[in-house]
Amino acid sequence: MTKIMLVASGDLRESANLTCWPAQSAMEARLAEVLAGMGHELVRAHPVKPAGHGFIASQREGMDVFANIEPQAPLIVAEAVWQYSHHLLAGLFAHKGPILTVANWAGQWPGLVGLLNLNGSLTKAGVPFSSLWSVAFSDDFFLNGLQEWLGTGKIKHDLRHLRAFDPATVPAADAAIAGAIADDIRARKLILGVFDEGCMGMYNAIIPDELLMPLGIYKERLSQSALYFATRQVPEVEARAAYDWMRAKGMTFHLGQNPATELTEVQVIDQCRMYVAAVRLADAFGCEAIGIQYQQGLKDLCPASDLVEGMLNNADRPPVSRADGSVIRDGQAIVHFNEVDECAGLDGVLINRLHSALGQPVENTLHDLRWGENFAVDGKSEFVWLFEISGAAPPAHHLGGWAGSESLRQPAMYFPAGGGSLRGVAKPGEIIWSRIFVEGGALHMDLGRGRAVTLPEAESRRRAAATSPEWPMMHAVLQGVSRDAMMARHRANHIQVVYAENAAAADRAMLAKASLADALGIAVHLCGV
Repeated sequence: MTKIMLVASGDLRESANLTCWPAQSAMEARLAEVLAGMGHELVRAHPVKPAGHGFIASQREGMDVFANIEPQAPLIVAEAVWQYSHHLLAGLFAHKGPILTVANWAGQWPGLVGLLNLNGSLTKAGVPFSSLWSVAFSDDFFLNGLQEWLGTGKIKHDLRHLRAFDPATVPAADAAIAGAIADDIRARKLILGVFDEGCMGMYNAIIPDELLMPLGIYKERLSQSALYFATRQVPEVEARAAYDWMRAKGMTFHLGQNPATELTEVQVIDQCRMYVAAVRLADAFGCEAIGIQYQQGLKDLCPASDLVEGMLNNADRPPVSRADGSVIRDGQAIVHFNEVDECAGLDGVLINRLHSALGQPVENTLHDLRWGENFAVDGKSEFVWLFEISGAAPPAHHLGGWAGSESLRQPAMYFPAGGGSLRGVAKPGEIIWSRIFVEGGALHMDLGRGRAVTLPEAESRRRAAATSPEWPMMHAVLQGVSRDAMMARHRANHIQVVYAENAAAADRAMLAKASLADALGIAVHLCGV
């Protein structure tokens, strides 16, 4: 009987680890049962703690756990929850035995999101690994993949949906537009404002400066303490003006009285202070885009930044003035890369510039690849992803725009100081999806097409309840990419999405974007198209 070691990374927040532990424990028990049936023993490399959970909860703890694991041992990283990849990265980087990352296919806690973040981080670090996922760990896909890993130490997934981009497929006029944007970025350069790097252990979300600088893109490293200070300097009258602007647009704020568990007006006003401060800081430092980390540290000082992030990413947003009375970037989105994901930030500014030039909608956002199931769409069974970011999407993406958007208190186990989300259900329409990532010391972009679809209200509510009902979501069908192909290939927990006016415009924008990325020296891979 071969011993298979198991590790499980968790959150820095004990409230999340304790809440999510039952799902993780059930998943591990099922994995042990399956492996026992194959003649192997699954052994936890670290104990369940007296506090009531069995997660590795810090980088130091992870290093200490791996110091006692045989370097050649076969190792499973099991994730039923969101996890901080840096808790494990040092140990996995040095581990010599075969590594398998495994997640349960469920929406309750974002285990799939945690798995994909870890996979993206391992890819960037150059650590070989294999990956699997399953609803019940009894399907042929999972069992055959597990047998393959046990026998060979690796799994080969079907990636026939992937092909290299050919610049010759882009019409000359669109290639010229893309080339002009690339030339302008290199000549005039642009700045990504980074309010502290490394949000929630997302090593994969940090782009090394030496990969950005040849593109003409540089980072302005800003401190979240500066944002907090600037937030406190915004007068209430200015914050309330932004709040009243949103309410006049028809947005709904679900307010209560208990700040520990409910969204209060005081929290929203403080979020609006942060919005005004963020716009002014972006202007002061000349940042084309900014990314607020929020977690950790800032969460203990003020309400969540999520409402701010969704406001920034919308072209139609509350006006913010300079000292001289002029409006900062009037009628323009200020690209915000949620969770300070720099790969999303780079993607966002490319989309914003290109779609402006093409006359297409500029609002774009990242989402988590949270979960999905098959559902009948227009009489045909389709795999419908639930894309769901942890707080805010631009209202232009939502059914009804601002009037179809709402703000609910962020979950207390993640956000002790409260603050509201900017939630809605994405409108139907043609989308371009993408992800920039780092592999082999170079920048890559996966790029594809899809559509956001409308599901019956009952199904939409069911999916929201099965995940995080406070958060915005998009029901998405991806063109030419199956569930398992997407999971096997995707190098991140996040996916970038933007709308186009129709299918022809989306096809055009996708190829033009590929041309722009290629002109900047990013290796482009088309997925399913």
